[in-house]
Amino acid sequence: MCQKASGNYFMPLGASGRDAFTLTRGEPSWFQSSEHVRRGFCGTCGTPLFYDIPGMDFINITLGSLDEPQQIVPEAQSNLAQKMNWFSLLDALPVEAEQPESDATPVKNNQHPDHDTLHWPPQER
Repeated sequence: MCQKASGNYFMPLGASGRDAFTLTRGEPSWFQSSEHVRRGFCGTCGTPLFYDIPGMDFINITLGSLDEPQQIVPEAQSNLAQKMNWFSLLDALPVEAEQPESDATPVKNNQHPDHDTLHWPPQER
């Protein structure tokens, strides 16, 4: 289900205790993806944000939605039956250099979660 929900091969998630988790602004939209799970997403841009099992004392956050996802190091893998059998080949593939900026199409990023936030990170309350 995570592959379909994320539109990708896997969905890196990080769990946070509900009591330690705070939304800094806005409210997510929710989709009930099964009888046990709902998925939170940005109702404006569609970015997947949460994998939530109501009643549990934690919420799963999509790591790719974080401003600095590289700061979260994976600790485990799950659901490996759906893992692509060619993932082990990736390190042996040729690496394409990044596209020179002069060749890139200039775009304005409308998906940054805080493009309309005056102060980021949020000020202490």
